[in-house]
Amino acid sequence: MIDSIIDITLMTFLVITALAIIRLHSLLAVVMLFGIFSLLSAGVFVVLDAVDVAFTEAAVGAGISTVLMLTTLALTYKHKEEKTEKTPIHAGLLPLIVVLITGSLLIYGTSDIPAFGDPKAPSQTHVGPYYLEKSMPETGVPNVVTAVLASYRGFDTLGEVTVIFTAGVAVMLLIGRRRKTKPENSESGDDNHDA
Repeated sequence: MIDSIIDITLMTFLVITALAIIRLHSLLAVVMLFGIFSLLSAGVFVVLDAVDVAFTEAAVGAGISTVLMLTTLALTYKHKEEKTEKTPIHAGLLPLIVVLITGSLLIYGTSDIPAFGDPKAPSQTHVGPYYLEKSMPETGVPNVVTAVLASYRGFDTLGEVTVIFTAGVAVMLLIGRRRKTKPENSESGDDNHDA
């Protein structure tokens, strides 16, 4: 009963946060709500006993992504008086069609997936028992999730960490380049020499 109340509460907060993100126009507020959404998603993963995924979601979604987006906003913010161009208004029909087609394909693609917690699902009959029985003798790690992530999927985990690290370094290089070139473009020293 308590688990159901927690599930309903988390899902309600997720829906409310998603609707608020859609309706808001302030980029700062949207970034903060994205961080809250990721934190709530991490809570859902904890309830589903996927603590490793919850840690990743909390660290990457609520942590690193929020910091990178806030840093980007701080470095690219322009005052209202500096804005000279108006943003173009696009018709809402094309994005709606793309969303409907993508949603339909996703629903079609997931229509034959086994029900959640189905004991006859392939992951419960083949993969799960193997890891539960063999992970401790083969890896020496008592935690099955840690054994899967660090041993069986070690190269995959290393690849994921490398992708995240590379993306972070690329963002920092782009932000650093913008910061260095901005003062050079704003100098008007040539006008003083002509006078």
